[in-house]
Amino acid sequence: MNVEILNSYQPISLAEMSAVRLMNRIDTKYLTTIPTLERLLELLSDEYFIQDTDGLRLFPYHTMYFDTPTHRMYMMHQCGKKVRQKIRMRTYVNSSTHFLEIKNKNNKGRTKKKRILIDGMCERTDQFEDFITQYSDYHSAELMQHLENRFERITLVNHNFTERLTIDTCLRFHNILNDATSELGNVSVIELKRDGTIPSPALKHLNALRIKPSGFSKYCMGMVFTSSQLKINRFKERKNYVEKLNGSRIAL
Repeated sequence: MNVEILNSYQPISLAEMSAVRLMNRIDTKYLTTIPTLERLLELLSDEYFIQDTDGLRLFPYHTMYFDTPTHRMYMMHQCGKKVRQKIRMRTYVNSSTHFLEIKNKNNKGRTKKKRILIDGMCERTDQFEDFITQYSDYHSAELMQHLENRFERITLVNHNFTERLTIDTCLRFHNILNDATSELGNVSVIELKRDGTIPSPALKHLNALRIKPSGFSKYCMGMVFTSSQLKINRFKERKNYVEKLNGSRIAL
């Protein structure tokens, strides 16, 4: 991606972004190619700020996902269960900040996240055990590392502070169980988080560029692209679409 496009945006600090509360929030994900993303970024530059920390505007992330030996969390999604959880450790690479997170999806489609700051990535401490026991549906002893994911993120905030966009590129997956890897080098995942009562500046540009809404779970799709042993019925259409955007079949 041409990162020079990002320099055309006015900066906003992480502290200033806290003003974007989005109490009546709608979250929508979109998939597109890198060339189309670059065009979108050009169109949004007059209406959005970009998160800037010490001159950095593109931030590397590292995530480790946990699941049971029988892939229970993956299978809940594969079977279309509306109420489900994901458990992960996430590292903000530049600051070496680590969080243990539990994401809960309810039957209304809403996602609530619990997280705590932890000392290091992938460490199974008493803090890990207590947090899992208190907030998850799983026993910590049955959880194991399944997938790690790396990507780079851009965060935009509109000038009226009514919405936020996160844009993920350079997605890479590594399956811990079988050591398989995959990359989505030409695919970008955009998530629009907006106040549902206020028109969105981004939405008109997304529509104009024919960037359509498309659900995308990094954990589930990472497993789809790195394992041939799992059922993928629910994700097959999404897999084909991602491969089309990427420009090639992603072989296991």
